[in-house]
Amino acid sequence: MASHRKPRNSPLGGQAVRTAATFALASAATATVFEGSGHAEPRLTPAQVKAKVDRLYQEAEVATEKYNGAKEKADAARDALDRLRDEAARRTDRLNTVRNGLGSIAAAQYRSGGLDPAVQLALTSDPEQYLERAALAEKAGARQAATVASVQRELAGIRQVRSESDERLTQLRGHEADLRRQKAAVQTKLGEARSLLARLTAEERARYEAASAGSGRDDGSTTGTTGSRADRTSGPRGPVTAPNSRAAEAISFARDQIGKPYVWGATGPSSYDCSGLTQAAWRSAGVALPRTTYTQINAGQRVSRSALAPGDLVFFYSGISHVGLYIGGGQMIHAPRPGAPVRIAPIDEMPFAGATRVG
Repeated sequence: MASHRKPRNSPLGGQAVRTAATFALASAATATVFEGSGHAEPRLTPAQVKAKVDRLYQEAEVATEKYNGAKEKADAARDALDRLRDEAARRTDRLNTVRNGLGSIAAAQYRSGGLDPAVQLALTSDPEQYLERAALAEKAGARQAATVASVQRELAGIRQVRSESDERLTQLRGHEADLRRQKAAVQTKLGEARSLLARLTAEERARYEAASAGSGRDDGSTTGTTGSRADRTSGPRGPVTAPNSRAAEAISFARDQIGKPYVWGATGPSSYDCSGLTQAAWRSAGVALPRTTYTQINAGQRVSRSALAPGDLVFFYSGISHVGLYIGGGQMIHAPRPGAPVRIAPIDEMPFAGATRVG
């Protein structure tokens, strides 16, 4: 049986209850703030920011080379598709011409009544004339058969070209999807790098840029470099002792690009990425290089680091994601990264992965 007793009154009055509730809410909010603060990302030191930014730039360059490869494939697929479509149009024109010829033959047969040859012989008043015409008709029939065979060949060719066009279109769409993925990956990495750099003070940012312009190592000093700007940008002076005139021409072209900005995916003439610069340099010397670092490394004869000569392509990182043009004296011309223009730098500032001699 349910109890009908009245509930006991709280020992606290209304004002006391409201005060206690307010205190509890404030405590909860304070706890939340402290809990959030406990999980906030700690402030990174400039050295830590530099390490993370350098890693992000390197990852962005990996994605950039994949983007370059996907773009090269997409361009090739698009060119092939255009050629196939042109071929289909030419074959269609030829087919229409042959069909018109068949139409003329059919119209002539209709006008002659299409009588059986034996009937025509029986009705003619000049058998010799008929036989002569019959021989011509036989030749016309042979031409007609050849025309029909030509139509069949053109139809088969058009079907084949259209089938190849469909395959190329499928490939193109796949390469374009890959392009979009790699572009998003590059933009994400570069965006993360910019966010990290935004945490630095103006002085720290200047130190980072100075360190990046030098050997790539930050010793924590105010300069963060291992040499003057002149040392980093001048490189070996005087005539370049290259294996051949083409190598010398490639180096001369690359030297003329010093100071131009790095832009991922760019191949010149106003900006470059790393493989875009080496491709353009050797193109100026009459040598066609493939577009990406991981294909350029196989574009010539591999050489050891100890056997490097001016004009050689030098590659870095385990994934072959960066390339420069060797100019002698342990230095190269390269397009480093966003924010760092084409410049001369020592080849030991990045992990060496191999070298190739072209031309």
